[in-house]
Amino acid sequence: MLNRVIEQFRLKVSSIDEVEDSHSSTVYKCNLSNGENVFLKIPFTKLKYQRELEAYEILKGSVPIPEMIDYWSGDEECPGAFLLSELKGNSLSTKAKPTIAFQVGVLQAKMHSIRPPAEKALSGIKNEFPNWSHFVEEQFYSFAEDVRDILDEHLYNKAIETFKRMKQELPSAVGPSFVHMDFRPANIIVDEEKVSGVIDFESVRFGSTEIDFTKLYRDFLSYDDSLYIAYQEGYNSIRPLIDLENVLPFYRFTDAFNSIGWCKRRGIENNALFLKENVVRLKKWLL
Repeated sequence: MLNRVIEQFRLKVSSIDEVEDSHSSTVYKCNLSNGENVFLKIPFTKLKYQRELEAYEILKGSVPIPEMIDYWSGDEECPGAFLLSELKGNSLSTKAKPTIAFQVGVLQAKMHSIRPPAEKALSGIKNEFPNWSHFVEEQFYSFAEDVRDILDEHLYNKAIETFKRMKQELPSAVGPSFVHMDFRPANIIVDEEKVSGVIDFESVRFGSTEIDFTKLYRDFLSYDDSLYIAYQEGYNSIRPLIDLENVLPFYRFTDAFNSIGWCKRRGIENNALFLKENVVRLKKWLL
């Protein structure tokens, strides 16, 4: 399939490396014969392809993203593919300075300021906001089918009870906003002292902003109070930040639970470390 995509885009490739930490697509970094680096991205499903395509159209000019050089709608064997420019830099690190955290806050706030386009019908990105409570519940119970096979019965039942209780305590949802759904350091590119942009839009929705802070907090903001404070200042410079202390506990809990289910679906052996981390996180909430 890779060779077919290379032929489709008529690329003259010198070398190819598969990109790690890409969970909803197969991504390759290609060095071309002219010395330029580009990325080939092949989503796992047609729906993920369509979401990505629409996201690039919606975000262009509003949020820093790679340039979509070309795209292919695929065929019976391939769900589609994208040819993307390279964002200079590396993935966000917990060693970043507060000035970078401020920029990350600005970037996410700009993304959350985008509302569903009134003039364009979308077939990939769904507006989940009108039924947000149902959407969150549907996601949780979908993964619960997989989590049941991992946890002992007592812990599993306690998780279900905790979900019901915490969900009732949530404040009113805020939106509809463009939510990334996988806004984590691996998808935020930093070039020295500047945030270059954000990548990977296979899971995006229009929904409540409250769900979109969880992974960033888990993998970045929770490591240093100065990062957390700077991030909030950056976000607030664009739009008011919701009271995260009211929503993060619920979404951190559901993130740990859902991640256990995700590991079961994607293969326990290949995701053993991530599975162990989330079982520990879940037990902290429950025990």
